[in-house]
Amino acid sequence: MSDVAAVDGVYQAIEESAQLVNATGSGDKLRSILTAYQDVLAQAGIVFTVQTGERNAGELDYTISFASGCDDPYGVAVAHGFVVPTGHPVDNLLSDLRDRYPISEYMIDCGVAGGFKKVYAHFPLELRTVRELTDIPSMPPALAANADLLARHGFHEVAMIAIDYRRRTMNAYFTRLSPASLDPASIRSFLREIGLPEPDEALVEFAARSFRVNVTIGWDTPGIMRVCFAPAPGRGLLAAAPPAITDRLGPHIEKFVRNAPHSYGGASINLFGVKWTPEGECLDVASYYQASPLMRKMWMAFYKEEL
Repeated sequence: MSDVAAVDGVYQAIEESAQLVNATGSGDKLRSILTAYQDVLAQAGIVFTVQTGERNAGELDYTISFASGCDDPYGVAVAHGFVVPTGHPVDNLLSDLRDRYPISEYMIDCGVAGGFKKVYAHFPLELRTVRELTDIPSMPPALAANADLLARHGFHEVAMIAIDYRRRTMNAYFTRLSPASLDPASIRSFLREIGLPEPDEALVEFAARSFRVNVTIGWDTPGIMRVCFAPAPGRGLLAAAPPAITDRLGPHIEKFVRNAPHSYGGASINLFGVKWTPEGECLDVASYYQASPLMRKMWMAFYKEEL
């Protein structure tokens, strides 16, 4: 597949998915981002995500992951004007990570309405501890400030870092979670300790199934700003999810889950995440459009099924 054909194909899939959830944005902005990363699209993992709640209406996020062909996604973003360096430590975090640790793949996260948002460094085969990451000069001091709290709740090993250049925040994605850290009482205690509102019990029960938890921190505040618990992705999750989850989706998101395009065989792969913020609770709802080689390998290892 040519680079132009890859851009056209992904563009069409994003447009189709955006229409399902009434998300609108600039077609020129979308195409400019896809064209900037066109060398990796044919073999990239591509995921579409929406969030429940009125404040998240009108947006569809798309995440593109790639293991090779672009060793500096931040540099590409700067060269095309998607990110403007300001001298803030956020500008250096990706290069500091890359200089210290082997990265299995990179990702970019963008929105149909919001444009370019984040760059990810994914290292699922080379997990890093919180203590290791706090030694990085450009890391937000809030990670060290909350290291004991995170350890107390069983969040030790990080598989991925996401860097939001516009908001100047960072997400740390924890994996290898113990049963104790996913106990509903522990989840409620964690949310309480970081100052978030009392959670809905049904969402806590769903979050207890998680294979991954990510927390959001920034350079300008000492606390943990947001947290998201994500049960493992799977096929046919709309039928498998409890009513406490499906009843919150709304018709447009249910339509998205049922009809978002995908390029692999069989039923679509989806992921639901429970996100808690100071403003309240919401669900992240993801649909996988295209599988990267790394995702296919991990899927086979976990589910014993080819994509």
